[in-house]
Amino acid sequence: MQELHDAPLAPLTTFRLGGPATRLVTATTDDEVIAAVREADAAGTPLLVIGGGSNLVIGDKGFDGTALVVATKGVTLDGTVLELAAGEVWTDAVAAGVEAGLAGIECLAGIPGSAGATPIQNVGAYGQEVASTITEVVAYDRRSGETVTLSNEECAFSYRHSRFKADPERYVVLRVRFRLEDADGMSGPVRYAETARVLGVAPGERVPLGTARDTVLKLRAGKGMVLDPEDHDTWSAGSFFTNPILDDETFAAFRTRVRERLGDGVEPPAYPAGEGLTKTSAAWLIDKAGFTKGYGSGPARISTKHTLALTNRGEATTEDLLTLAREVVTGVREAFGITLVNEPVMVGVSL
Repeated sequence: MQELHDAPLAPLTTFRLGGPATRLVTATTDDEVIAAVREADAAGTPLLVIGGGSNLVIGDKGFDGTALVVATKGVTLDGTVLELAAGEVWTDAVAAGVEAGLAGIECLAGIPGSAGATPIQNVGAYGQEVASTITEVVAYDRRSGETVTLSNEECAFSYRHSRFKADPERYVVLRVRFRLEDADGMSGPVRYAETARVLGVAPGERVPLGTARDTVLKLRAGKGMVLDPEDHDTWSAGSFFTNPILDDETFAAFRTRVRERLGDGVEPPAYPAGEGLTKTSAAWLIDKAGFTKGYGSGPARISTKHTLALTNRGEATTEDLLTLAREVVTGVREAFGITLVNEPVMVGVSL
């Protein structure tokens, strides 16, 4: 294990923001991960687990405790079962599935971060989410002091949520197992309208796996959602806010606010989200509340490519970012009566 003290954390995040950690440990095996966690827990030291750093907002004061970078490696393919070490780069894992001719995660191409983070957030995009293919998650249970294997059902997946996110201090993900689909080199059914339109197919149809992945990568790149160190639109955490899910009463009140603000003929985006629930678009809300692409004049601004991404233009601090985020939250709430919720994990700060 590598150990550093008063170590900068900003370079470990896609925002490139945040102060130093009192202690930074990098673990390259499951045993090292467990040993580092046990040591911190035994000493009563606060612990921050870092994977790809693509979903973290770290305060300018940094982290007073042990920051653990999970840098484990390992990709195993047995038939249609793909097992990934938590530290594997997610984009590489997607490529491995596509190259093996297996469907199920090809539309998750280009998402930054590590494999171990995907079940925590129930990562999803372009009509796919990992909850549909994950069979088991192997994790270290800090409460029992044992390594446990949780089934898909036990992971309690829901929209951008899971058992791991609900109880963030309990589990440290070590390995993730997926069951993919052998569809003779074809993708899973194309479910996202934008993807289907660009591909020129009807929703539900399949296309060659490589075509699906390449199309998603182009769509993501066009929105600044594929990491590029030269492009400040990608100095972000991707989508900064989750899409609101509203009950019938709240959605009816929201529609009324939309008509009052934008005119009788305007209907907000609406997608079924379960019985009595409707999901709407955070990006649409932000744009219609007046926060358009490129909004802002300081070092933290909305992406010039996508209203849902807040970005560091190169000289921002975490406080600059939070000031912008709070302005957006307040503006959307005043315009439409909906309070946006941040998607990235906040460390030492809050909205």
